[in-house]
Amino acid sequence: MSKIIGGIFFIGIYGALTFYIGWGLKQWLVAMGWFRYPIVYWLLLFIIAFSVVIGRLHESLRIFSVLGNYWMFIFEYGLLICLLTQLFIWLTPFKNVQIIGSIAVGTLALLAIVGSYLAYSPVVRQLDITMDKKNSELDSLKVVIASDFHLGLLSHKRHLQRFVHLSNEAQPDIVFLAGDLVDDDPKWFVEDGMADVMKQLTSTYGVYGVLGNHEYYGKKIPEFVEEMKKANVQILQDETIRMDEAFIVTGQEDITNRNRKPLETLKMDEDLPWFVMNHTPNDLQTPAKAGVDFHMSGHTHKGQLWPNNFITARVFELDYGYKLKEQMHTLVSSGFGFWGPPMRIGSRSELWVVNIHFK
Repeated sequence: MSKIIGGIFFIGIYGALTFYIGWGLKQWLVAMGWFRYPIVYWLLLFIIAFSVVIGRLHESLRIFSVLGNYWMFIFEYGLLICLLTQLFIWLTPFKNVQIIGSIAVGTLALLAIVGSYLAYSPVVRQLDITMDKKNSELDSLKVVIASDFHLGLLSHKRHLQRFVHLSNEAQPDIVFLAGDLVDDDPKWFVEDGMADVMKQLTSTYGVYGVLGNHEYYGKKIPEFVEEMKKANVQILQDETIRMDEAFIVTGQEDITNRNRKPLETLKMDEDLPWFVMNHTPNDLQTPAKAGVDFHMSGHTHKGQLWPNNFITARVFELDYGYKLKEQMHTLVSSGFGFWGPPMRIGSRSELWVVNIHFK
């Protein structure tokens, strides 16, 4: 019963905020002389606002899922811009709705253009670190790290091809994919033939990945793991493997799996550099105490859209970038893809190239 009441409350609040955005847009349309057919206007607005839900009803309604992803951007920034516009009109003597509204709509359009560019034009982040050699036969190691591809309708095959090109250009020794490779369901990965692109990745030791929360949301983990295997990506599920006399790699299950094994039980009794992938950086203390040398995560997207980054910074000890925690090198990527709207403001699609020097 409490869930029903909570759902009704959420829908009520969401509907009220959607109405507020629609009301603000209507004021501008009326001032411009462009407002017609109010019933159609409000009906279309609320269909778009609930298109995320509509798109999940049947596969044939996938266009609504796309609309819903774009609406997320409009909802967040439309709400902010409406509030700022109203404050400006109330607090200043300038009351021309045509001009102020045009500036507001133009600002939203500009943010959408910039956000799309930042989402679809990934950058390569470079990092150089020095690590205890232990008994490794290596003097150095070049690692490519990426996460949160969310491959699907909008984070598509061409975007994956950008990653393959940038990764191969770096000529890495190993590639780590730190979770959320697909957007819930791997069917788009299969239908668009993305495996053919992923197989183009080259490295000395291979390509390894872990599950993220969205793989669990899709509820098709065996199919996903099999498709990744066909794409020459080995998904580590609470597994640890040894790379000759060079280093050790552990891939943890995501915290969505409440039955995942404790990290301590996955540790090998070998004095080699230990690399760990864990999609969600919810706990850095445990791997640091366990003796992990390099810990890799994603999940946070660095908020993806400003000012969401202030929330992720409060939730996680490290929500983005590099940190040396005791002896453990830690890296959290903002992701190569995106979730929801194909836009980024205050973050950018990326992959990391880490040059490790063993002393």
